[in-house]
Order: sequence, then structure tokens, then C-alpha cells
Amino acid sequence: MGSSEAVPVGALDAALGVAFRDPGLREAAVTHRSFAFEQALDVTNERLEFLGDSVLGLIVTDMAYRSYPELAEGQLAKLRAAIVNMHALADVARDLGIGDLVLLGKGEEGSGGRDKASILADALEAIFGAVYLDRGLDVATELIERLFRPRMEAYVRGEGDRDFKTALQELASHRQRALPIYEVQESGPDHQKEFAATVSVAGERLGAGAGRTKKEAEQHAAREAYERLRGRVGGETSEEGRWSFPKSR
Repeated sequence: MGSSEAVPVGALDAALGVAFRDPGLREAAVTHRSFAFEQALDVTNERLEFLGDSVLGLIVTDMAYRSYPELAEGQLAKLRAAIVNMHALADVARDLGIGDLVLLGKGEEGSGGRDKASILADALEAIFGAVYLDRGLDVATELIERLFRPRMEAYVRGEGDRDFKTALQELASHRQRALPIYEVQESGPDHQKEFAATVSVAGERLGAGAGRTKKEAEQHAAREAYERLRGRVGGETSEEGRWSFPKSR
């Protein structure tokens, strides 16, 4: 979708599974300031992003608090930080296809703004703010829990937003006395790039992965290599030992 086009009617609603009543809120939620500047508009998604940040924080905190009653305050804070951060929000936005719906100025469009983590994360928070204003707290809660509960549960299991590149580097340097080496290939048109990564340790290829960004592909490859290498050497890393959660209720 070009930066001069309006949001297709129903596109955002379909992506979210939520029907907006006020089309103005829908449009404002995905209006980046670069587009507003070029079109001489008074409305951007920045105020909605400010509101949505608080709505998201409240709902995720409540979900963590109720789901894991045995966690101490510090563990709850770490869990929330893992779920509510720019990169995690950008990943959710990519899953929903928000990048195709954001209204961007020509400069941001040309510089890859549709896949820029900061723009995607801000747009998603603005959308949450708009849903809260348009449909109320109950609908906003249902939406956010639907999107973030699987990620929270995955993180508690040791998956999700864990940095497997760092974990692999620590394990490889400790056990193999070698550092991981990544090779990445890209394919597809500029607006829909796909990346394929492989990672080797001490000359042996241990993992492969694919993704819409180089970082995502490398993380997937690192996870496969980490799990394979950990299976050989046995035991858990010190990082895993710091994350011991009870099962969700």
C-alpha cells in the first residue's frame, strides 16, 4: 500500500478481530507523523500511542499478576519487560500485518519504515489506545490477552523473546572455545525481503533459520544451534537457572 492511500475499510478490523465504531480513531491510530506532515494533517497517532502504552502496561501486568501468583515482584517486572518492549511489540505488529496499514510519508516509506521496529511498536500501542477509546476496556483486554498471553507463556517456558544469539555465544565459548559464525542470504523484492541464516561453531554447521529480517533469521538459527549444542554437552546455562517459573494457572 502506498503512503498516500487511506487505510482500506475493514483491513485493520480484520487484522485485529475487532470492529471499530469510529473510523476516525481507526485512521488516527495508523497515521505516522511523517504522513501527517506531508498531508498537512493535525492528527497523528502519537497521543493514542501515549494512551495505549498505559493500557497495554496495565493489562499485561494484570495478566502476569493473576497468572503467576507465586512470582516475586522482581520476577514479575522481568516478565513484563520481556513482553512489553519495542522489539516484542514490533514482532506482534508484523504478525498482524500492521506495517502494510501504517500511513507513512514518502521519506519513511523509502527508508523501510514499514518494517522499522519503532514505527511498528508505536503504531500497535496507538491501536490499543484507539480500541480502548472506541470499544472500552473489556474489548481492549480481550485483544491484548489474545495477542500476548501465548508470548508470555512461551517466555515462562524459556522461549519467546529470549536472546538465543547471546545464549549460543556464551555456550559455544564456554564449551567449544569458539564463537558462532553466521551466514545470511536474502531474497525477494525490497518491500518483501526474506532472509535465510545458518550458523556454524568450530567449522560445524549447527543451525538454520528464516525470517522477515536478518535478526529474526539469525535468532532462529541460533536457537536451533543452541538446543543442539546444549543437548550434546548436557546441563543448563546460568541464564536458564535465573528463570524458574511456576506453571501458569
